[in-house]
Amino acid sequence: MAALATLNRVNPSAGKIAVAYSGGRDSTALLHATAVQAVQAGLQVLALHIHHGLSVHADEWLAHCEAQCAALAASGFPVSLEFRRLSGAPRAAESVEAWARAGRHAALHEMCAAAGIDLLLLAQHRRDQAETLLLQALRGAGVAGLAGMPAQQWREGVCWARPWLTQTREAIEAYVALHRLKFVEDDSNSDPRFARNRLRMQVWPALNGAFGHAEAGLALAAGWAQQALALQQEMAAADLAVLSNETGLDMPALRELSIARASNALRAWVHAQGGQAAPASLIERLLTEPGSSWPCASGSLHLYRGRLQWRAASLAPIGPSQSVNLGSPGLYPQPAWGGQWQVEMTHGLGVSARLLTSLQQRQRSGGEQFQRGARTVPRSLKKAWQEAGVPAWEREGPLLFHGEQLVFVPGLGLDARVLASSGESRLSLTWTRNP
Repeated sequence: MAALATLNRVNPSAGKIAVAYSGGRDSTALLHATAVQAVQAGLQVLALHIHHGLSVHADEWLAHCEAQCAALAASGFPVSLEFRRLSGAPRAAESVEAWARAGRHAALHEMCAAAGIDLLLLAQHRRDQAETLLLQALRGAGVAGLAGMPAQQWREGVCWARPWLTQTREAIEAYVALHRLKFVEDDSNSDPRFARNRLRMQVWPALNGAFGHAEAGLALAAGWAQQALALQQEMAAADLAVLSNETGLDMPALRELSIARASNALRAWVHAQGGQAAPASLIERLLTEPGSSWPCASGSLHLYRGRLQWRAASLAPIGPSQSVNLGSPGLYPQPAWGGQWQVEMTHGLGVSARLLTSLQQRQRSGGEQFQRGARTVPRSLKKAWQEAGVPAWEREGPLLFHGEQLVFVPGLGLDARVLASSGESRLSLTWTRNP
């Protein structure tokens, strides 16, 4: 069984490789097979164990893993163990399975990063892949869910690899028996409260009895779904290269595409903004509703003049009125306002350094007038923002005054009445909100 088959395409950094090691049958087999091949490859193997704290036997499992790794090391295999204890508990309405999975994945990544390892092996096999596809289908998943588990997936600098996705459970059991490997039995694997356990105990025996090729067929279907997912991602990337830029997503142009293609591009764009997959109901609303704002992930989506933008939930703070000296080029952080001023020398439109040495930054109080150009009339800030097409979320930040003269407005820039003459040295101002 080729535990290190992925090394044909991935070079572990610093001669080290990690194995997710629960102490169960599958991960025990993978750790042993990896250790055997690591001797020939000249690699160090780090077994990573997560202590979830959910079972009364969790301490015993950790002790077992420590003993097994010590025995491997004593036999000349380049194996050592690291473990992490999870803390906390599931949130309201969060399943124990989801909480444990999220905590486990975060801990595994942190341990790999701390050890300077960029290749992590996991022991899922063909039966696991078939079960994943069935569970996702029962949940009404799309192509991304039906694609199951990828053989390789890069996450923040670490390659999560599953070299045994084409191996049968029976082959792994035979390997364990051949090498007389000791492993632990997780008592939660027989708990029918968990969906995967119900599938294994109640559905799989009947399915496999009626269709002997079920495991192979479902795993193959997951492979086809992975190809379809890759095609969707390529199409979305091509569409978004045309439809989106730093100002947002061009919704009128998006809606000219077919429903399937528009939905595909929109899902990819929303995921890139908020880091989470968008529910199907949100995608449908974005494509059909005339609204202007929708909650999304940890923020909200805003439609303004045909451009869709995502905004993080945290609002820019309103700081105190205070004096500020911006008379020299540089960066001037304003923590109380959640942003910073950037002052630069310019040969274009700017303001004299003399005026910038004595400024007041204030919040909007009403009645302020902004003049965009020398030949225009002052307008209220609301009208000036509307005429310039500045959405509400780009209007945040302090107003700058010199005495009672308005100098700078976020989203609009310098008031025309304070611009320096052509013979003066000039400075430009930019307000940038912290990410």
